[in-house]
Amino acid sequence: MKVAVEMVRERLISREEAILRVEPAQVDQLLHTRIDPSAKVEVLATGLAASPGAAYGKAVFDADRAEAMAKAGEKVIMVRIETNPDDVHGMIAAEGVLTSRGGRTSHAAVVARGMGKPCVAGAETVLVDLQNRRFTAGGKTVYEGEEFTIDGSTGRVIAGKVPTIQPELSGDLEQILRWADGVRRLQVWANGDYPRDAELARGFGAQGIGLCRTEHMFMEQARLPIVQAMILASSTEERKRQLDKLLPFQRGDFYGILKAMAGLPVVIRLIDPPLHEFLPSFEDLLVEVTQAETRGDPEGSFADKRTMLAAVRSIREQNPMLGLRGCRLGLLFPEIIEMQVRAIMEAAVQLTKEGVDVHPEIMIPLVGAIEELRRTKGYLQKTVDAVLEEAGIKVPYKFGTMIELPRAALIAGEIATEAEFFSFGTNDLTQTTFGFSRDDAEGKIIIPYVEQKILPSNPFETLDRGGVGRLMNIAVIEGRQTRPDLTVGICGEHGGDPASIAICEKLNLNYVSCSPYRVPVARLAAAHARLAARDADR
Repeated sequence: MKVAVEMVRERLISREEAILRVEPAQVDQLLHTRIDPSAKVEVLATGLAASPGAAYGKAVFDADRAEAMAKAGEKVIMVRIETNPDDVHGMIAAEGVLTSRGGRTSHAAVVARGMGKPCVAGAETVLVDLQNRRFTAGGKTVYEGEEFTIDGSTGRVIAGKVPTIQPELSGDLEQILRWADGVRRLQVWANGDYPRDAELARGFGAQGIGLCRTEHMFMEQARLPIVQAMILASSTEERKRQLDKLLPFQRGDFYGILKAMAGLPVVIRLIDPPLHEFLPSFEDLLVEVTQAETRGDPEGSFADKRTMLAAVRSIREQNPMLGLRGCRLGLLFPEIIEMQVRAIMEAAVQLTKEGVDVHPEIMIPLVGAIEELRRTKGYLQKTVDAVLEEAGIKVPYKFGTMIELPRAALIAGEIATEAEFFSFGTNDLTQTTFGFSRDDAEGKIIIPYVEQKILPSNPFETLDRGGVGRLMNIAVIEGRQTRPDLTVGICGEHGGDPASIAICEKLNLNYVSCSPYRVPVARLAAAHARLAARDADR
């Protein structure tokens, strides 16, 4: 990078040549801690490189203990079979995360990437024993409190503490990125769920927030009991009472994000996952209740867990990713998304009164039929109108949708009659196009497929041009035929992958959105894609 910048200053090469001489992967290396290449390491296992960077710390097997040990000044790596919303506070406290299940779009991977923390997921040869607080891999057992290292850039799980090299950002990187910004056509936005994410993204040069996942705000410890009470409510009135308690939290979150991104668009996705994700694990509850019954514990000592078990049993699904979630959830329980939209617009009104320029864009997820979008939008429009009328001011806003089902891509012209923007959720679009489970298929199917050249690459890592890309192309063309000014972006994990960004350039998307830490990578990759497209046009 330094050589490229110096050669431009000496007029030996052009700025465009300098941009092309620096690979996006090299920028990624500069942004994350890495293993010292001279260090001798003992690799215990290899999983999926789910979130880049290296970290070492003491093994910890639950979120509460991870948080307590971190507060005491210890470095910890949280080890789980797979993570869920209950684990988020532990992930925040930990240096990194290791899971034996899941893929690059699993809960652990997505949350870790958003935090900029290393994560190795789907390390299936790592046998995690939560009850005895230990894991076994490579013939070695690591007990809680013992140190080990993970390398989220390569997927390695390494014995002991390994020397690392801290990232060093130089003026040369900033110079290359400024030149890249002058070349690229694609805008680079960021995925961010909290005000701190928005501030970080803007610092890295993001031009908007392409995905704010509102359900992540529900996962914080102070809110999760309210969310669970809302889910367990026996009547609409009781559910609304709990939602009234959540409203100030959500309004505060949106206020912070919109303020941090003043003058720039913020796409806020309404609640998407199935409700059972906010409740304890069915299997864990079943074991606890069964053990209590077997021991003959007093009925009152585990009555709450029995009640929770019954509730989880009643809403669990065989295939929740294709079940009651997204707009389907909003249509059956409209009071939930009504609260969210009220919180968005009240935050926007407050900031507008304070002189802050805000641009909220409300995204309705998992639309597969035009009537789903039409009814949801019509219901929410009443809430928007009521908030703005009460405030007596105008705030610019948009309603749009996430294209994450093949049917949505195929009827995009129809959907564009109601949607002012599209955002491709390529994690789910890849899952539903291939019929691969995004949580299970990578380790069991996709890696062997890539090794045996059945697939050219992991479709959850790099966009599948022939299938998923073709659906995206249909959606872009037919959507803009209906609405010529339709804004189209991508907010799946592919938004930070250089090869996928090149496809987005060819599809004529308006922007790509990725985790804040990958914004510099995407800025350079978008310039590479533009220069390649220019050469092809010649």
